Amino acid sequence: MQKSILSLVLFISSFCIAQQDVEINTVLQNWHKAAADANFNTYFDLMTKDAIFIGTDPTENWTYPDFKAFSKPYFDKGKAWSFSDLERNIFVEERSNIAWFDELLDTQMGICRGSGILEKTSDGWKIKHYVLSIAIPNENVKEITALKKKFDTNLMDKLRTPKKD
Repeated sequence: MQKSILSLVLFISSFCIAQQDVEINTVLQNWHKAAADANFNTYFDLMTKDAIFIGTDPTENWTYPDFKAFSKPYFDKGKAWSFSDLERNIFVEERSNIAWFDELLDTQMGICRGSGILEKTSDGWKIKHYVLSIAIPNENVKEITALKKKFDTNLMDKLRTPKKD
């Protein structure tokens, strides 16, 4: 009897986790599609109101309102960005309303990596934190590092300078 109950609990638990994976995957697919379709409202409705978006440029650490303001002109032109997943891994904390993921994306910049955190809200899963990075093959790191050295040095100097009150 106890074995049957345990088997049932494990089955239900694995079904619930699999269902959440499907829901999360759908949110991410719809989010990327909304950008490709330049659907501003759908795109931002799939994010929490306190979301953070970290872009490929080291200065891009956007709060939700700032990212909306930055993105609006792109969406208004009918041309935001088009990312499609090549590979995605989803992880769900069973006793929590938090999930995280990583993905490889086909983009106009070549292969990029996205990773982030989703939160289950009363309206379903929403993106709370997203990080986008350009994937650089190890054999190209030296030339890319040389290419961005001046920019990096200037930004590091600026960030290391103590702020005056």
